[in-house]
Amino acid sequence: MDSYSIIIKPHLTEKSMNAIDQNNELTFMVRRTASKTQIKTAFEDLYAVKVERVNTQITSRGEKMAYIKLEAEHSAEDIAVKMGVF
Repeated sequence: MDSYSIIIKPHLTEKSMNAIDQNNELTFMVRRTASKTQIKTAFEDLYAVKVERVNTQITSRGEKMAYIKLEAEHSAEDIAVKMGVF
């Protein structure tokens, strides 16, 4: 599967902005059929960083959201700046 078809868009809320600063974690809307391993591989390919873990949840709207925690040597804030979040 193509990395761009797995990672759909960043999910920006006050909670996700706090997670960037406090937990070194980014939140994305992802394809519903994608597994955690596929999400991890796609994110590492797109942003050239190492991912520590991926947690997912299905929202009440039926969309899949992924919480992507980066390794300590990579900064979630730097990735967010590159994406234009800040």
